[in-house]
Amino acid sequence: MSILAAPETELLSPGHASCPGCAVALAVRFVLKALGPQTVVVIPPSCIAVMAGPLPLASMRVPVFQTAFETTAAAASGLARAFRARGEEVIVACLAGDGGTHDIGLQALSGAAERNEDFIYFCFDNEGYQNTGNQKSSATPWGARTTSTPRGKSTRKKDIVQIMAAHRIPYAATACPAYPDDLVAKVERAKGLRGTRFIELLCPCVPGWGIGDDASLRVVRLAVESKLFPLYEVEDGLRYRITREPAGLPVREYLSAQSRYRHLTEEGVSQIQEAVDLEWARLLDAGTHAGGVGAPLRLS
Repeated sequence: MSILAAPETELLSPGHASCPGCAVALAVRFVLKALGPQTVVVIPPSCIAVMAGPLPLASMRVPVFQTAFETTAAAASGLARAFRARGEEVIVACLAGDGGTHDIGLQALSGAAERNEDFIYFCFDNEGYQNTGNQKSSATPWGARTTSTPRGKSTRKKDIVQIMAAHRIPYAATACPAYPDDLVAKVERAKGLRGTRFIELLCPCVPGWGIGDDASLRVVRLAVESKLFPLYEVEDGLRYRITREPAGLPVREYLSAQSRYRHLTEEGVSQIQEAVDLEWARLLDAGTHAGGVGAPLRLS
């Protein structure tokens, strides 16, 4: 299903509290349209929690369960099991940020994935704790300035999709709001499966990344077309498929569009380009060889 074929009904109301130009808000809108009204969402502290808002001013037209940072996957596991026990067909979806996924919520998420709990987990990755003032998370890339790494982060970004794929869950994928048809198709694919499904969405943050409020989609397209954020999916941790062939733009075009990278030297830019080329080669190699490792082990 393309975004044009998605239901016209909006499940995210206008007037919410996100910043002008927020890519997370657009991505949440697309995700909710693709999930449909028979959905219950679980949200930890994040920009999405602020966006969802409190009753009677809530912006989402589906039931929302706001939980603690650490417990998103645990809460979703319980809800999914309760609906199944009652014989109700309800999609349980987690809408979390990168801090609540890569860092604080990872233990519960890993445990749920190991048990293959039945929910779809969406990580809206804006590469930092943006709703509390742009502190670094383990999703913040090497070299990026944040308020807690004013000289640039000194460690690399955690590859959460590969971590989730290593759990051999039924489905893991990357997506972004700049390619809505690809995003919606992946949500549809996840809806058609059971068990733990995971989608990582790269979403630029206007103040945190130092971009204009009309630049989010252009910047995230540069991330995809420079191979820095490839769009791909993994089934059962084995079968890789790249869903968009990138143009292969120099990563410099992506970096120069954001003020958080303006302190980088030529050597720093070259190091990032080398890392992007290496990771792209590894992804191609995974797509070529990982499918031959063996069939997934699953009892039911």
